[in-house]
Amino acid sequence: MKPAVSAKKRELDVLRKRVRLGALDSLEHTQRIDITYTSNAIEGNTLTAGETALVLEKGITISGKPLKDHLEAIDHARALNWVLEIAAQRDAPITEADVRNLHHLVVANSKPEIAGRYADIARYVNTDAGVHNFPTPAEVPALMETFCRWLTAARSTPQTAFEAHRRLVGIHPFNDGNGRTARLLMNLVLARAGYPPVAIRPEDRPAYIAALEIDQRGGGHAAFDKLLFERLDQTLDLYLDAARQARNSSAGASTTIPMRS
Repeated sequence: MKPAVSAKKRELDVLRKRVRLGALDSLEHTQRIDITYTSNAIEGNTLTAGETALVLEKGITISGKPLKDHLEAIDHARALNWVLEIAAQRDAPITEADVRNLHHLVVANSKPEIAGRYADIARYVNTDAGVHNFPTPAEVPALMETFCRWLTAARSTPQTAFEAHRRLVGIHPFNDGNGRTARLLMNLVLARAGYPPVAIRPEDRPAYIAALEIDQRGGGHAAFDKLLFERLDQTLDLYLDAARQARNSSAGASTTIPMRS
């Protein structure tokens, strides 16, 4: 655990108790849209941040953009809402059924034929070191059983969140939607631990993909964890700034000005 991240999380916990209910709602709403935009953009979705907001907030169809991109935004937003809802159940384990349901939500409208179903085709990705092949469909069920047994027993910490992401991507259990599902699972674990969910931005993509490839080649996960801790640290800064402003605003509003006699 990074000391700065731990200290900021403790400060945020204190501030949350001192600000009025709903004081951080605007930030949290904005962050949800940003997480949907960024996670989809990493996978090639062409909606901009502003267009994603219009689709989700106003139900507007963006002219010239594929229907698939609209459906992916709607699917991801619903999946993220579900993640944050079940995150409140901090004592309940995250099960294999939860992971499959998460994937189901991620592609419910954009690719319903594969929603929640393990891969039935070989999956490959081009890397700097050549073509990388993921475990075969026949291997996936046993690998997922082992993974979810570990996840059920693991403590909810940032390290667990980042490892869950890496391990799920390494298994690549679905025909499509693995990255989005892994990032949402990471945020589920973070939220269970009391941390705000984080976004991996499109400009992070080269470093993010490179870090995953290093891990998949057996080179370790230091680069991946470094990137994710940086994003978590920045997200905590956003929440701390908003919470401090809310606290100061509340304190100012409660101050009474003595009347002249």
